[in-house]
Amino acid sequence: MRRRAVMVGALGAFASACTASRLPGGGSSASARAPLLAVKIDNVGPARPQTGLDEADLVYVEQVEAGLSRLMAVFGSRLPKVVGPVRSARETDLELLRQFDRPTLAYSGAQSALRPSIESAPLRAAPPGEAGSAYFRGNDKPAPHNLYLRPAKLGDPAAGVHAGEAAGFEFAERAPKGGRAETEHTVRFPAARFTFNWSAEDGRWLVGMDGRAATTATGKRLGAPTVVVQYVDVAPSRFHDRSGNTSPLSRTVGDGDAVVLRDGRAYDAQWRRPSPTSGTTYSAADGAAALPFAPGPVWVVLAKR
Repeated sequence: MRRRAVMVGALGAFASACTASRLPGGGSSASARAPLLAVKIDNVGPARPQTGLDEADLVYVEQVEAGLSRLMAVFGSRLPKVVGPVRSARETDLELLRQFDRPTLAYSGAQSALRPSIESAPLRAAPPGEAGSAYFRGNDKPAPHNLYLRPAKLGDPAAGVHAGEAAGFEFAERAPKGGRAETEHTVRFPAARFTFNWSAEDGRWLVGMDGRAATTATGKRLGAPTVVVQYVDVAPSRFHDRSGNTSPLSRTVGDGDAVVLRDGRAYDAQWRRPSPTSGTTYSAADGAAALPFAPGPVWVVLAKR
């Protein structure tokens, strides 16, 4: 089992500690009740602090071009009034979102070569060209880091289910046995760094990005009761940005090592997702038992193995 440093930050409140009923393959029947909303969030320095991240159930941290990072926030329990800055979609997103039941994906745009894949994916694409009235440019940051979304204008209500349940995660109030005491975990990308510090007072891991405390635009500290560092294959895709940098593709179907952070402890774990339409399950390192997360938001860092 590899032990690497990680970082995670999270949001809103999750009232239920119960596990949702499961569909074959690990998903939740609750995900079919109403669509979940996934939003691609800019995460370079000029884009921070972001708006609305503290309302997300689930935040994925992905590697993008030049070793930088981008976030995908998934909302189900509730919707923020405003979220952003919104940026472009990547191929990694399409595989990740197959585990949900036709979610809405809000993004600023995509490379022309990727658009056919987005159009054929089992999701509702909602870029500005399809939902222009839901987007606006703010005056707090320079373009392109100032595009924001008003989710209510997309017309879909909150699903009323935690997005983590829809992804097949299990939750429990009581921490599992085992693990090791840990109060700080750092994950490094080639050009980005995430640090998670356990706050017993807040009952969550506080997020740091590139050596600075991560906050919302209103000054609220980002954090989550559970952070997952999921080691995946990260390989060059067939897509490039305008500068010629290759877009990395993080593979989230398969299995591998993970580290789960909760309650001031780190648990070596195994993740498994047998098919694109399956949810992702996490178990103890020996694979003997499911590893439940603390109720509340979850951050998942997709780190290179």
